[in-house]
Amino acid sequence: MAAALSAYEDKVLRLIAEHGGRVLQRGTVLPGSQYEDEPPAEVQFLEMPSEASLDAYMNDPRRLAMAAERDAAIARTDLFRIQRSSLPDRAGGT
Repeated sequence: MAAALSAYEDKVLRLIAEHGGRVLQRGTVLPGSQYEDEPPAEVQFLEMPSEASLDAYMNDPRRLAMAAERDAAIARTDLFRIQRSSLPDRAGGT
């Protein structure tokens, strides 16, 4: 199912930019990662300008039209809204 998941995500993530967002990071979870249940196969960090933009993406008719393809490739989706934290600079400061 990894190939089906990747193919679906390749298509659906192209829609993000049309809603003002960006795909910041996309990757697979490595074996041995700590996770209570079965770990997700893929994790994505998306940046959206607003909740309305996220809603528009989630309800995009093109995305919704791929529901059967999504359901065949993905067992579940967990959506977390996060706030960025500042990182210390590389010189050792904060």
